[in-house]
Amino acid sequence: MSPGLLVAGTTSDAGKSVVTTGLCRAFARRGVRVAPYKAQNMSNNSMVCEGPDGRGAEIGRAQWVQALAARATPEVAMNPVLLKPGGDRRSHVVVNGRPAGTIDSKSWVSGRTHLRDAAWAAYDDLASRYDVVVAEGAGSPAEINLRSSDFVNMGLARHAGLPVVVVGDIDRGGVFASLYGTVALLEAADQALVAGFVINKFRGDEQLLRPAIDELRSLTGRPTYGVLPWHPDLWLDSEDALDLDGRRAPVDTARLRVGVVRLPRISNFTDVDALGLEPAVDVRFVSDPLAASDLDLLVLPGTRSTLADLAWLRGRGLDRVVLEHAAAGRPVLGICGGFQMLGRRIEDPDGVEGEAGATADGLGLLDVSTVFGVEKVLRLPTGRALGAEGGGYEIHHGRVSRGPGVEEFLGGARQGGVFGTMWHGGLEYDDLRTAFLAAVAECVGVAWQPSGACFTDAREARLELLADLLEEHLDVEALLELALVGGQHEGPGLEPGRSR
Repeated sequence: MSPGLLVAGTTSDAGKSVVTTGLCRAFARRGVRVAPYKAQNMSNNSMVCEGPDGRGAEIGRAQWVQALAARATPEVAMNPVLLKPGGDRRSHVVVNGRPAGTIDSKSWVSGRTHLRDAAWAAYDDLASRYDVVVAEGAGSPAEINLRSSDFVNMGLARHAGLPVVVVGDIDRGGVFASLYGTVALLEAADQALVAGFVINKFRGDEQLLRPAIDELRSLTGRPTYGVLPWHPDLWLDSEDALDLDGRRAPVDTARLRVGVVRLPRISNFTDVDALGLEPAVDVRFVSDPLAASDLDLLVLPGTRSTLADLAWLRGRGLDRVVLEHAAAGRPVLGICGGFQMLGRRIEDPDGVEGEAGATADGLGLLDVSTVFGVEKVLRLPTGRALGAEGGGYEIHHGRVSRGPGVEEFLGGARQGGVFGTMWHGGLEYDDLRTAFLAAVAECVGVAWQPSGACFTDAREARLELLADLLEEHLDVEALLELALVGGQHEGPGLEPGRSR
């Protein structure tokens, strides 16, 4: 075995990312050289880091943040396989930071051996350079219909001899049945690697859980390493769009109302997280015209399928909302795909998003046009806008051309109160965010005072808060020893899995 630990979950969004991130920071506090890892991430929320060849490379946003928690430099080995859903049955594939074609649901069991090989090679590389690797699973290890091709959960654990901790979300209900059932459905050799459990998002007196925790140990022979409480200030860069509730400001302090259109294939939605740090900005996600009728700023975010989501926008009547909003002199911000929708024309000659030769008229608020190219652009640009320095990251196939007289804005364009940028993450730059909000406030006639909020400090504070919660409520020392020493469960297996 190599020193490490696999954090699995009873379901998607059970808390695997939270526990992995917190353990990375808690271990790093102890002077351990720790790296995060996720063999295969399915997410449209990604980030650009520098690849081994010096060019831009793409990994899941969650692993990028986990690297910051570990005080390590983000790299492609931390998320060697990234699947970016482009529809219900097909995903675009990124391997070691670079585009690598597509995969469909028919190939899920038999067509991923090359992805497994790349993922395990990346894990072995990390394990050779770090003291401990904290690996995050995907979905649930009890998806037994997929076990034969699994290289992310128990397949990875078997490959590297990793002890496994299973996380369950008590807020969903049925957590003890979920924890027990997850182990019971695993085959005997997989069961042997499950070391114990973590319960996430508990609200109340932990002593109320003690009888059930003791019974779970009696039934499975495995301990619960702790119970993480629900905490209102604990939100991290997410990898999926399961929980887009926005960052709501108190009614008595909200000065600017921001609506983010919740596109069906929304990507990089963390672009608006920085707005949620502002105490006077109310941020909410909207998907129907009524919810978008009283806004100061309307945001069209990134999308994995610009043409399809533009058609959805029109089908919902939200295109008219955007046009009326702009006509009333209220600001609009488009980011990447959302920016491309604001232009005059979008063309996909090579079928990057779907059918070759597909075209559509945009909303016509900006004199720009977009043509999709086969080669993906991955960059970490810097620049200046509205008198402030800024930067971000680019992940796109679209090549945008501006018409005469159009003002450049962060790799995009601006005409009056309509802003479009190809840069994700620009609002995380404090001076640029302050200047942009001042421009929005001026457009809508609202008095605005800079808050002085610092996005980098806020993220660091969240990571420290998470680690503090783990230190208080989990047996971190036992988990670190488990990662360093390993060991298999030697008690009897659970049926029906023990028979396999």
